Amino acid sequence: MENTKDIEKLAIDTVRVLSADAVQKANSGHPGTAMALAPMGHVLWSKFLNYNPKNPDWANRDRFILSAGHACILQYSFLYLTGYDLSLDDIKQFRQLHSKTAGHPEYGLAPGVDVTTGPLGQGFANGVGFAIAQKHLAARYNKPGFDLFNYNIYAITSDGDMMEGVTSEAASLAGHLQLGNLIYLYDDNHISIEGSTDIAFNEDVSARFRAYGWQVQEVADVNDTHALELALINAKSETQKPSLIRVRSLIAYGSPNKSGTAGSHGSPLGADEIKLVKKFFGFDPEKSFDVSPEVIDYYHGIGAKGEGKEEKWNKLFADYKAKYPELAAEYETAFKGELPAGWADKLPVFKGSDPKMATRQASGKVLNAIAASLPNLIGGAADLSPSTETNLKEYDSFTSENRNGRNFHFGIREHAMGSALNGMALTKGLLPFGATFLQFADYMRPPIRLAAIMKINPIFVYTHDSIGLGEDGTTHQPIEHLATLRAIPNVTVIRPADANESAHAWRVAIEKKGGPTVLIFTRQGLPILDQDKYGKADGLEKGAYILSEGSKGPDLILIATGSEVALIMQAQEKLEAEGISTRVVSMPSWELFEKQDAAYKESVFPKASRKRLAVEMASPQGWHKYTTDEGDMLGMTTFGESAPAEDLFKFFGFTVENVVNKAKALL
Repeated sequence: MENTKDIEKLAIDTVRVLSADAVQKANSGHPGTAMALAPMGHVLWSKFLNYNPKNPDWANRDRFILSAGHACILQYSFLYLTGYDLSLDDIKQFRQLHSKTAGHPEYGLAPGVDVTTGPLGQGFANGVGFAIAQKHLAARYNKPGFDLFNYNIYAITSDGDMMEGVTSEAASLAGHLQLGNLIYLYDDNHISIEGSTDIAFNEDVSARFRAYGWQVQEVADVNDTHALELALINAKSETQKPSLIRVRSLIAYGSPNKSGTAGSHGSPLGADEIKLVKKFFGFDPEKSFDVSPEVIDYYHGIGAKGEGKEEKWNKLFADYKAKYPELAAEYETAFKGELPAGWADKLPVFKGSDPKMATRQASGKVLNAIAASLPNLIGGAADLSPSTETNLKEYDSFTSENRNGRNFHFGIREHAMGSALNGMALTKGLLPFGATFLQFADYMRPPIRLAAIMKINPIFVYTHDSIGLGEDGTTHQPIEHLATLRAIPNVTVIRPADANESAHAWRVAIEKKGGPTVLIFTRQGLPILDQDKYGKADGLEKGAYILSEGSKGPDLILIATGSEVALIMQAQEKLEAEGISTRVVSMPSWELFEKQDAAYKESVFPKASRKRLAVEMASPQGWHKYTTDEGDMLGMTTFGESAPAEDLFKFFGFTVENVVNKAKALL
């Protein structure tokens, strides 16, 4: 026992000193939290987390989220020590260009990082998505004797996480859904950048989480590893309620002059202070990055046990596959990111003779047509499924009683919904989507951006996409949102023009890899463009395509997205009647168009044809690239008004007459 205690103390203190050294070498970072939480990390990685360093993507591993992402050197230290493909040199390159060890954990950069965290509260809410995904996978695939998916989601959170609003949204949802597979450790160190948290934050966090329906425990001292173990055992045994373990720590523990101060939160300790830290823990003050062979062997031995755990699971899955071949094949296809053969054959085709249809309604028809062929397609809305048309009609709701449901009720929690979608999308085997009005994309910008950074594929669905929303007025009519979404790198924004383009928008979104897709649909009914007469709607996959060609070489090119395509089609008819040859281009996605080769771009927008008019009920920002300096853009440069949609179209100039006049003015 004494030998065990000795090696554990040495191991914990090694992580403290290693963290301080890495931040000092980088001359940047957050040493204090990592030093304080080394005992917490030790208990997790040595006694509770199920993982295999040789295969960070093992399907049944426990997920670990460092929501307090600024303390990432703590996570990197344990990944290195337990045998992941992360070296001591990587630790020495902390926060340096092209290093695996970035300043906050980044998914896909360092092995063993399950999610990119940074903005506080995001990791907390991501974990709710991870927990939902585990419950859903277990409900669909687990069978008696085959407990394939029984992993837990662990997270370390901070005072800063507790202050962010998204945490409240996510915690409320987790409590309602009784996600007992969530085990969160809250580092209650009372310190933020400005000093003691008392200057801005003195609520009873424990009472708050009990009110959300969480199990709450408290550990008085993070250095009491026995108390931490007992609390974690209790948390694992509580399968109905999510668990919060509130742990008191002293930031920069071991630093004689900076422990317990804001000075150790976001800055290196300084060379002299680090020497004092090393003396405190019994390390040679003249040595840096000093990791003894005993500590390496100790943690490598713990990490190596994961290989055996995965081997056991692989055997279980092989037996499962023999008994349930269809379910096993379905899961393997989804896990690899592949799609079932023939699924796209279920996409509906709409006729030009059909009545007008809002693209939100077309989207709903598409979703319900393909749902049976894509069993891993799951999602819902922020209390708006009747308005966004995102309910899968033949399937149940996901609830605390029914984990097999495919319809999710996120409540009026747009921010948490977006963050939870990211956790779901990071769980291989699922295709998640979430919906609300386009105006409320503002509440979801952090998770959209993080999905783009992680290159993962949640589908964000937004309806009521313009002043066509009408009477709800300025507060609900999106103006700048298309421009701001298009400004985020690695996001694909698609605004289809009619029902058939909507079907292909869903096809592109489902097949997409390497980043999120934003689908944007109308509230108002739109005519269905006759594909026998005009360009085929599958041209959407190229971002822009010639919908209707002029009578000869074009004098003018009209460009639009979404509902405005029908408007420029009417304008083309008027212009052609006056002898002005007009090409109509439907341009549902700038991002998809930019991926095409130069020859295709030239075929749609010839360099010689610079008289171009773009029409979109949104900010003109960014359109100049396509209209050229000889063109123009009819858009929105003010907020909308509260009035019926048709009155707004007339007031703001989205009429055939105004489009025709603007086109003539260009010529």
